Amino acid sequence: MAENRNQQNQIPHSRYDFLLVGAGLFNVTLANLFSARGKKCLVVERRDHVAGNVYTYEECGINVHKYGAHIFHTDDKKVWDYVSRFAEFNRYTNCPVVNYKDHLYNLPFNMNTFAKIWPTVITPEDAKSHIEEQSQVMAGKAPRNLEEHAISLVGRDIYKILVKGYTEKQWGRDCAELPPDIIKRLPLRFTFDNNYFSDRYQGIPVGGYTGMVERMLGDTEVLLGMDYLSHRDEFDAIADKVVYTGAIDEFFGYELGKLEYRTLRFETERLDVANFQGNAVVNYTEREIPYTRIIEHKHFENQNVALLDLPVTVITREYPGEWKPGDEPYYAVNDGKNSALYKKYADKAASQSKVVFGGRLGMYRYFDMDDTIAEAFRLFERMTGESD
Repeated sequence: MAENRNQQNQIPHSRYDFLLVGAGLFNVTLANLFSARGKKCLVVERRDHVAGNVYTYEECGINVHKYGAHIFHTDDKKVWDYVSRFAEFNRYTNCPVVNYKDHLYNLPFNMNTFAKIWPTVITPEDAKSHIEEQSQVMAGKAPRNLEEHAISLVGRDIYKILVKGYTEKQWGRDCAELPPDIIKRLPLRFTFDNNYFSDRYQGIPVGGYTGMVERMLGDTEVLLGMDYLSHRDEFDAIADKVVYTGAIDEFFGYELGKLEYRTLRFETERLDVANFQGNAVVNYTEREIPYTRIIEHKHFENQNVALLDLPVTVITREYPGEWKPGDEPYYAVNDGKNSALYKKYADKAASQSKVVFGGRLGMYRYFDMDDTIAEAFRLFERMTGESD
């Protein structure tokens, strides 16, 4: 497996059925499916490692999520059964905590949250009454921006404590300047359940995501540290078909203009304490605090008592920012202007006879991990007429 990971910056002279640009989950899934049908694949990756943004590495015995927290969750049994072929998943349940002005609140918005915000709340009806009273200010009005939309859904207090600052940091502008449809809904749970996801299946691969991805790749050839776009003609010449998962506007040289993205910066450090914050994810919702969350990686493996007892821990602070060329694009800004520009690029992409575009950057869309794999299944079926 790992012996097929080439970092010598040499383009092979072999012939391939598929050239897969990018070694994230989308193309790794395709490589696994194509290879199982006897197709010869080459994966080309700019970075010096496989697994894309789900890449994990070990430090002090702790599996560190280099590019932010990744919790696998899905209601799609086909996807769950598929990934379970390549990894044993632990029983991690995502229960993030909010720190707002040194007060802690549970996410998702549930009875624990409501009782902390409003000490008089005892029953679900109490909580509903507070929310309805505070959202009445928007009764009969069409929300003009995200702030008004959020208040109409959850009321003033929840919006102020849990939504406003975090969202403004994430998107780099005031909520009153953001379109209302960025937030489709804000789930309210009138139970004492801190599980963030409602999906049937949830967990993290034992040993980290990188091992899972390596097993998915199997004997597929991978060329690391190589930029496909800088050697496009040479790569295209050795493959019958190309699946490109980089940024679609970059592929076309930004000739129609640059799509907007949000980027992230990560500060990771080892601390000589056994337990820094008591939870894997703590969100910081004050706008004045520049990072959106702190991740303490050992808590992703909270059944591993020996790991939790280690006298060291590893934390990561996550800072969102405005993307510029050279930064890693993480989140597409799917407002009206960017969606219209993406449509123009998608029309150009449709005219490509050899290259197919996929993944979150190639399709300018946010995907959870299960969505990424399901979309790869669909592309595989369209390209081959087979299903997994």
